[in-house]
Amino acid sequence: MTPIDLTADEARRIILRSQGLIGADPRKGGVHAMLRRLGAVQLDTISVLARSHELVAYARLGAVGRTKVERAYWHNPAQSFEYWCHAACILPIEHWPLYEFRRRAFRERKQRWHAVPDNVDKLLEQVRESGPLMTSDVGGAKNGGPWWDWSDSKIGLEWLLDIGELVCSRRVGWRRVYDLAERVVPAGLLAEDLTDEECIVRLAAIAGRSLGVANRTDLIDFLRLKGRYAAILDDVLLSGAAGLAPVSVAGWPGKKGQANAWADPGGLESEPRGRHRTTLVSPFDSLIWHRGRTERVFGFTYTLELYVPKHKRVHGYFTMPVLAGGRLIGRVDPAREGTTLVARQVHLEPGLSPVKWAGALRDALWSAAEWVGCDTIRVERADPPELVPILNMTAT
Repeated sequence: MTPIDLTADEARRIILRSQGLIGADPRKGGVHAMLRRLGAVQLDTISVLARSHELVAYARLGAVGRTKVERAYWHNPAQSFEYWCHAACILPIEHWPLYEFRRRAFRERKQRWHAVPDNVDKLLEQVRESGPLMTSDVGGAKNGGPWWDWSDSKIGLEWLLDIGELVCSRRVGWRRVYDLAERVVPAGLLAEDLTDEECIVRLAAIAGRSLGVANRTDLIDFLRLKGRYAAILDDVLLSGAAGLAPVSVAGWPGKKGQANAWADPGGLESEPRGRHRTTLVSPFDSLIWHRGRTERVFGFTYTLELYVPKHKRVHGYFTMPVLAGGRLIGRVDPAREGTTLVARQVHLEPGLSPVKWAGALRDALWSAAEWVGCDTIRVERADPPELVPILNMTAT
């Protein structure tokens, strides 16, 4: 099939619409619809303004209540579950059968990071008899050493989650609640038994719709496939089984005249229209979680510096990109002091005019501040420096 030619700008706009960041339509249906649009929302323990899964919803839906976000993710009956996609993610409950290839791989390997303890069968029986439980109900999660020094009970529960005997469909105080899959997952979904190929076909379609336009590397990264699973994806893309359309995006790596990416056919049917979101973006948002893709799509080089020693950081601990006008225009290192949102550093991208883009930066800061209950903003440093007095003006 002859690939459809796309300019880099056309691809970027399709991506933004697919991610729910252009127009009003993506806000319909709230958090439930957003999760299904994205296919996966990454979880992370770090909380600065809010936890990442809350920030992802905020970026697309605006000032939706944080309690409402939590209930939409973790509710009874389960609307979603946690499992391994790009990383530890919240996934729509209807996607349960699609991860059988990964659960099967764990069963065959018989371990993950830790050796499976001997008491795993007893843990499973305890959940069966006592109902949902947390690690605190079986002796705690740690042995007292570093964060990876898990107790046997924690290792056992996580193993049972990996292989699909248990499922986490809600959290209490950020702690996982484990329950039997047969009590949480609807019977029809639990009964599906897909081959590895069937799983990859359907997941490739989901990843393609979420990303809008994606090359092989993007799809591999979304699903974290390797080895024979990556080979299956290659066959799926070549055969067209996932229903994605081959495209040639100007400026993306590839051979002239040949497809260098795949697109959701629905995203190609009409021109993306509507207002662009102006917002801070979580470092763990699927819009930017692949740093190579972020640079390819937006020309934005991004490193999450919380893993960098403090004296070597350039932009800050938890730097959040700023999306405005369909571009990543800068970055903010936020913090909170009482009811003050503190921007330790604000950086406008090189070459952009402070006069033109200061208003968008202010809007992004004040919107985030109001969402998390802050009534004051303090910008400590900025590049260029003339942004500081502009951004420190009170909201209008």
